[in-house]
Amino acid sequence: MIGFWIFMLVLNLTIPITIFIIGNIFIKESSKDINHMFSYKTSMAMKNKETWEFAHIHFGKLWRIFGVIMLPISIAFMFYIYGEDINTVGLYGMIFCLLQCGIISIPIIFTEIALNKKFDKNGDRRFL
Repeated sequence: MIGFWIFMLVLNLTIPITIFIIGNIFIKESSKDINHMFSYKTSMAMKNKETWEFAHIHFGKLWRIFGVIMLPISIAFMFYIYGEDINTVGLYGMIFCLLQCGIISIPIIFTEIALNKKFDKNGDRRFL
């Protein structure tokens, strides 16, 4: 039973650690050319080099923040269900994992809002 709890702990820690690492990659790799492989790919972000760099840095920073916030919450949650039966650990662990997957999409909304505030629909910088 402890082995399964450890498995669920590792699973639920993988998401915040991964988004923290990917956030750092997005910030460091933002200066590279626009590509369709590993990137933040929305139509607004891909308008030009400036929108591309802004989106990657903004999104990367948000993912780092979300990773840092989600990590201790994940640990606390898993210790909260420590000692429960295997079905409870599995059910609540899975629900928490799915919740994390939903939460990591929130920075997309904030990044698109920031892009639309900073740039017009053609990708030209707004001067306020």
